[in-house]
Amino acid sequence: MSILSAADVAELLLGTAEAGGSAAAVVVVRTPSGALAALAGRRLAVTRMGADRIGMHGTLGSEALDTAAVAVLHEALDTPRSRDGLREIQADGATVELYLEVRRPVQELIVVGAGHIAQPMAHVGALLGFKVTVLDDRPDFATRERFPDADRVVRADFSDPFADIPLHERSHILLVTRGHKYDYDCLVRALRMDPPPAYIGMIGSRRRVRATFVQLVDEGFTMDLIERIHAPVGLDIGAETPEEIAVAVAAELVMVRRGGTGLPLRGVERVAERFFSQTTEEPQ
Repeated sequence: MSILSAADVAELLLGTAEAGGSAAAVVVVRTPSGALAALAGRRLAVTRMGADRIGMHGTLGSEALDTAAVAVLHEALDTPRSRDGLREIQADGATVELYLEVRRPVQELIVVGAGHIAQPMAHVGALLGFKVTVLDDRPDFATRERFPDADRVVRADFSDPFADIPLHERSHILLVTRGHKYDYDCLVRALRMDPPPAYIGMIGSRRRVRATFVQLVDEGFTMDLIERIHAPVGLDIGAETPEEIAVAVAAELVMVRRGGTGLPLRGVERVAERFFSQTTEEPQ
């Protein structure tokens, strides 16, 4: 295998993630003195483009090191919360320290509607690493000036909103149009996508959401499909302003993406309760 440079690895990680795949790479940062010392700086990467397209790139300089490192790379790719950082492997009778980098498929956020909530939502979505697309049928609203953080701003026909926007399992769709009819038409199209999007969220009051669900049932949609809709959208944080609503929606997106509970960490961790129950003695 060829020797990878730092630029090669960066291009491989970024290109794979942009194309919808996953990639992980390691570089040797510390070795024992002796023959292995010359391997410092060697790099190895694994890419996955679906279950049947797995690639191995580069080498750490020995078959044993490569085998041990590939196991670390696959474990990182299989673990959703795996993070970049130092790892150790045992090979050729020595301990070798590696630095690991992991890149997941780039996630996309499609904001349907370019009104007052869409602006902070596009900004927050971009901060979270989403590739943001904003759609609207009004030329005065669907402008680059209003959405400088979006990757794409598209003037779309809400009767066929996703005609120029390929949807897939990494798509996160947020419906915040100016009217129920537009939200509903877009919702129906999103529910019929195959494969289904990762997330479908729709803003609206309890009454509006209930009316939407009744209409979906009347049109033959199953409860399995209806239960995939996040509506009313966002986590319950008491949000009122457009910026606060964007934060509530963003929190839900992170929860879905990372597998969180949405509960306050204070209640989940119970640090004070656990600490004082262990350190405070019962009175005699």
